[in-house]
Amino acid sequence: MATGFGGEVATYYARHRRGYPPEVLDALAAAFRLGADDTVVDLGCGTGQLTIPLADRVGAVIGMDPEPDMLAIARRTAVDRGTANATWVLGGDSDVPALSRLLSGGSVGALTVAVAIHFMDRDTLSEAARPLLRPGGGIAVVTNGEPLWTQDTEWSRALRGCLERMLGHPVMGRCQTDEAGRRRNREALVRAGYRYEETSVRYDAPLTVDDMVGGVFSAMSAEHLPSSWQRAAFAADVRDALGGVEVVTERVTVRLQCGILGS
Repeated sequence: MATGFGGEVATYYARHRRGYPPEVLDALAAAFRLGADDTVVDLGCGTGQLTIPLADRVGAVIGMDPEPDMLAIARRTAVDRGTANATWVLGGDSDVPALSRLLSGGSVGALTVAVAIHFMDRDTLSEAARPLLRPGGGIAVVTNGEPLWTQDTEWSRALRGCLERMLGHPVMGRCQTDEAGRRRNREALVRAGYRYEETSVRYDAPLTVDDMVGGVFSAMSAEHLPSSWQRAAFAADVRDALGGVEVVTERVTVRLQCGILGS
């Protein structure tokens, strides 16, 4: 799993990435029958957008990420919110076998992976997670909507145009949130012998220009982050392209792809 999302990028991530509505937590709890006796591992946890609310549903959560700055923010956020059952571990998908040796076999109710799945070797991860998981537990790949610059709305097209002007080239990346990416997730889980289920949660939410701009910068590695004056110019360009509109409505579809071990 790649890193490079430290420093200011981690701060943008914490401030501007969406969290998850309660319905997503409900769906995860139902899929794996999660309860107070369960531990959940959130791999590629970032700044804890999924890890911390999951802590309210289970006995313990382990947030695992290869970027120290992400983990530092996640830990501070957990402390500020009074979350006492979260542990933060530096590591990525290649460290899952070592995690299996540290934890007692078959003790984990679920391993969740959100937007970081496209950095991982899906087949290797699906196999490596099996010794961790209890019967009825499994892996959940959670896709938290589409990238802001790829959506089929007027504001998204305006944002994409501004982003392409700043970068000087077309922007095509979807972070594997499209059907092709979801198919890769599904096929890896099925090949590894999990029972596959998929569900989705849809909701509308306000999206500010600050969150649009910050969301773009949260998706860049630190080495590709533009200079401060370029970022300011980009923000001004977005506001101009939107005609002074400061808040739009984003229609978000959260997709949950669950691989469940036999009971």
